[in-house]
Amino acid sequence: MDTNSARQQKLNRWLLGIVAFLLIIIVAATMIFIRSNRPMHQAKREAVQMAEKYADLKTVDQFYWFNREKTYFTVTGENNTGEQIIVIVPKSGEKIRVLNQKDGLTEQQAEKRFESDNPDLIFEKANLGIYRDQTTWEITAKDDQGTIYYYLLAFNDGKTIKVIKKI
Repeated sequence: MDTNSARQQKLNRWLLGIVAFLLIIIVAATMIFIRSNRPMHQAKREAVQMAEKYADLKTVDQFYWFNREKTYFTVTGENNTGEQIIVIVPKSGEKIRVLNQKDGLTEQQAEKRFESDNPDLIFEKANLGIYRDQTTWEITAKDDQGTIYYYLLAFNDGKTIKVIKKI
């Protein structure tokens, strides 16, 4: 009976050690995830504050982080007069650009335009920013093999500005 009891205690210690190890892994992974999302949340918070201050933004619909030649944080939503607006905030602190949504494509319209022109690619996501001084939708897509493609579409009419293939 003592050998069974000793075996049981040894097994219990092993199980306790495994559970403790798994808990440490879960806590560490959670902390890494939270810290990795901090820059995105901070950028969104600052862009929204700028949009509220300089464009009278009242409600936020979307936030985009655009990286091409420069980095831009874009917020879409409604201003204090009920108009749908887009506020593009350069990371560098340069001049903020405020646009009316009605003057260009929405994310859904840009996605539909892309999908109709590229039926063999799978739409992944869209970001809105400025490329070569032109307001631009950046569409990220993949093919069946997982190869990544970037399409830059003009905000005002959806025409293709640039294509970066097979990354």
